[in-house]
Amino acid sequence: MSNRFRIASLVYMMTNAVLFGIGMVAILTIPALSQNAMAWVPAMVVASFVIAAPIAWLIAPRLRARYWRHRDGDVISGPSTATENP
Repeated sequence: MSNRFRIASLVYMMTNAVLFGIGMVAILTIPALSQNAMAWVPAMVVASFVIAAPIAWLIAPRLRARYWRHRDGDVISGPSTATENP
């Protein structure tokens, strides 16, 4: 079992919860969807379980320090402060 898979499995449930929360807010605040909430909520549960897996897989490498050590950085993590030879 790879480290990426282990990290992704830990991140999966958090990602699932966030996606489910966003979906529920959308279902409950949009009048057209809230009228048929009994049909949309189970669909949101299934969709959040399915969509959370690839998102967790993409997030997992970012949580490893080695992965970002020699990069230039990005919008989220900012510029790299690592040196080539310590």
